[in-house]
Amino acid sequence: MVQVRVAGVALDGAHQHVLLLKPLDELPGEGEILPVWIGQLEATSILIAVQGATPPRPLAHDLMRELLTAAGAEATGVEITRIDEGTFYAEISLSTPGGDRVVDARPSDAVALASRLGIPISVAEAVMDEAGVPDVLTEAEAAESLAEFQRFLDDVDPEDFAGPQD
Repeated sequence: MVQVRVAGVALDGAHQHVLLLKPLDELPGEGEILPVWIGQLEATSILIAVQGATPPRPLAHDLMRELLTAAGAEATGVEITRIDEGTFYAEISLSTPGGDRVVDARPSDAVALASRLGIPISVAEAVMDEAGVPDVLTEAEAAESLAEFQRFLDDVDPEDFAGPQD
């Protein structure tokens, strides 16, 4: 396993959100980066956690954190374990009163939870080998991607996250 950090969230040419995971021991512009395409809500949730912001209402990943606490469980790490036909798979490791458990999760949810809890995020070496790409993003490009997403966050309305009303 390769321990990674959230290097950022970017928009691709089709305006799809891409989570960028970077090995901890590599500097920006060096080595590889793992791009994982995720949804808009998950991208927002991850960035809110990474930036240490507080949403006006708890998001799903905040609820996950509170449920773990209420159950006396602790998430100890997340791992992106495999990729199959372009779909990434992840697991969340838990320490519970009933023993250690591993829960299947989407990578975006696992990373959003890990970002809130400050727990390690790892990627299987086989996944990095298959899906990692050279990190050639310049600092200016990274700053522009972050600025573009910040504009999105500035314009988003909390009601955009409201589910269907009963």
